Amino acid sequence: MDLTTMLESTCRKFPDKEAVVYGAERLSYRELVAASKRAAEVLRGRGVRRGDRVAVMTYNTPGFVIAAFGAWRAGAVLVPVNHKLAPPEVEYTLTHCGAKVGVVSAGLRANAEAGAPQVDWLLTELGDDAEGNADRDFDALVDVADEWAGVEVEETEIAQVLYTSGTTSAPKGCLHTHRSITTVAPYIATTLGLDRDERVLIAMPIWHAAPLNVWFVPTMFLGGTVVLMREYAPLPFLEIIGAEKITAFFGAPIAYLAPLQVVRAAGIDMSTYDFSTMRRWTYGGAPIGAEVARQLQDAYRSEDFYQVYGMSEMGPTGTALYPHEQIAKAGSIGRGGMPGVDLRVVRPDGLDAGPGETGEIWLASDTRMVGYLDNDEATAEVFEGRWYRSGDVARVDEDGYLYIVDRTKDVIITGGENVYSQEVEEAIRPRADIVDVAVIGRPHPQWGETVVAVVATVGGATLELDELREYLADKLARYKIPRELVVVDELPRNPSGKLTKHVIREAVLS
Repeated sequence: MDLTTMLESTCRKFPDKEAVVYGAERLSYRELVAASKRAAEVLRGRGVRRGDRVAVMTYNTPGFVIAAFGAWRAGAVLVPVNHKLAPPEVEYTLTHCGAKVGVVSAGLRANAEAGAPQVDWLLTELGDDAEGNADRDFDALVDVADEWAGVEVEETEIAQVLYTSGTTSAPKGCLHTHRSITTVAPYIATTLGLDRDERVLIAMPIWHAAPLNVWFVPTMFLGGTVVLMREYAPLPFLEIIGAEKITAFFGAPIAYLAPLQVVRAAGIDMSTYDFSTMRRWTYGGAPIGAEVARQLQDAYRSEDFYQVYGMSEMGPTGTALYPHEQIAKAGSIGRGGMPGVDLRVVRPDGLDAGPGETGEIWLASDTRMVGYLDNDEATAEVFEGRWYRSGDVARVDEDGYLYIVDRTKDVIITGGENVYSQEVEEAIRPRADIVDVAVIGRPHPQWGETVVAVVATVGGATLELDELREYLADKLARYKIPRELVVVDELPRNPSGKLTKHVIREAVLS
C-alpha cells in the first residue's frame, strides 16, 4: 500500500472524524485529503515531479502534515529536515538529497535559506509576515489551489529519505519505500495495542523517525487523531493531555522527567493534572532503571509504560519492553523482536549469543530501508542478507532479555537525540588552539547521556566551555554541542593512530 492510498482508505471509513488537531485548528480526514490534493497542485506548480525530493523543515504543525501528504500525492519523496540543524548541516542534507523545493516554518527561514539558498522555499506559519510573501506563502497557496488527484505510485517506490548520522561526519539518508513505511503501522499497532479511538500526542519533533513513522503514520492508518504540540514544553505537555483527552504519547525519558522537576520547583501538585484517558506512556532513546520507572509510575499514576527500541534504518521497528516488565527487567530493551520483526544477537564468531553472552543485534523486517542514498559501501557494511546489523552490542540474560552494553557505532544518545562523536569532533578540530579532540558521552540520570569534549590545547592553553560552545553555535545543532569540557595534556592513541576511547572514557568518567 502507498501512503496516499492509505490516507484515502481511512477517509472513506471516517470522513468527518478529526485527523489532526493543532490548538483551535481541527482537520477532519475529508479536509486533510482535500488539503493534500491542493498541496500536491502547489508543489506541481513549483516544478515538483515524480521522484523529486521535497524537503520539509517545520515545527509540529499542520503545515508538515499537509506538505508530506502533498509530496506523496505528487509522487515525490519526502525529506524531513531536523529543524535544530545549523546552516552548514542544512547545506549538507539538502545538497546530498538534491531537493529543489522545500517547505519551512517562517521562524526557521533564516537557517534554511542560509544553508540551502538553491532550494525554492515555501513558507508556512507566516502570520503577520504574510504580506509581501504571497508567492511563497505555502498555507495561503494551498488554501486557494485547485485539487489535483496526483499520480499513482507503486508501493515499492521511494517515499522518504530519513537522515541519520553515521560513524563518520557525513550523515546518511535512509531510503524507505511506501510499503516499508505503511508496514510499520500494523506492526506497531499490534505491539502497543493501538486502535481507531487513539488520540496520539506528538510533542517530540515530527521529523524524527519515531514520531513520524511509529506514531503519526499508524494513527492515520487506524483512523485515530493526531494532536500536534508545536514544541515540547513541560507544563503545556501536562496540560494538553487532559484538555485533548490524549490516550498515547511517545518521548525520550527526559520528556517525562522534566515536568516532575518543573512541577516540584513551582510547588504544583501532579494530582491536579488529568491523565485519566491515557492508556500508553511510551519512551525510547535510552532505557530507564527500576527506581526511575517507579518514580514515573507514581507521578503519572499509571503502570502502562512501554519502552520501544529501533533505528531509522528499520523504519524504525525493533523491540519493546512491556508494562509488566518495567521493574523486573528495568534497563532492558525487551525480549525478541516486535511482531513482524526477526531478531538475532550475533557473537563475533557468527553464532547466536546464549544466556550471559553478548553479541551484536541483527534485525530483519519488511520495514527495513532499501539502503543509504548514494552510499553503496555503507549499505553493504550494515546489510547481511536480509539482516540489518544495528551496531548495538547487547547482553542476553537467562530469560532472553537484551541489555545494551556497548555500541560499535560511536554514538551518544542525549535526550533521545543521536549525536555522533566524529561529527562533533570534526566541527571542533579546526580551532587553532586545539591540537586533538575526542568526544564521548557521560551517563546522565535524565538525558541518558551528555556530550563531553576532551581536548588537548596548543601549549596547554586555557580553554573555557563557554568559548567552545560559542564557537560551535553556528556549526552544530544545540543538542550536539558539548555541555562539558575536559582539557588534557595529550589524548591516547593506539599504534595505528586511532583514538583509544575506552581509555579516555575510563580516565574521564571514573
